[in-house]
Amino acid sequence: MQAVADNVFKALSDPTRRAIFEHLSRDGEQTVHALTYRAGVSQPAVSKHLTVLKRAKLVRHRREGRETHYSAQPQALAPLVDWMTQYGAFWRERFDQLEKLLERMDQ
Repeated sequence: MQAVADNVFKALSDPTRRAIFEHLSRDGEQTVHALTYRAGVSQPAVSKHLTVLKRAKLVRHRREGRETHYSAQPQALAPLVDWMTQYGAFWRERFDQLEKLLERMDQ
C-alpha cells in the first residue's frame, strides 16, 4: 500500500502533472493534442507526464483511430486521502492536548 501512495505523491509532486490531472478531472476526457495546447509544454513532455500519471493509475487512456484519449481516475487518490485522514486525526489529537495544556496554564 505504501508503494501505491508513494507513486501517487510522486506523480502529483510535479506542477505540470498536477495541472494535467486537475484539467482532466474538471473537464473530462481529452486528447493528447488538447492537453498539449493547454499545458504550455511540448507534446513529448505532455506524453512523458501522462506516462507517469498512468503508472500511478491516476489516468487511463483509450485509442480511437489515430488519437489517444485520456481521462482522470480520481479513485486513485484514495491512498492520498487515507494518508491525510491518518495525519488529520494525529494533529487533531495534538491540538486537543495543547488546548488542555493551555487551559491548565491559565488557571
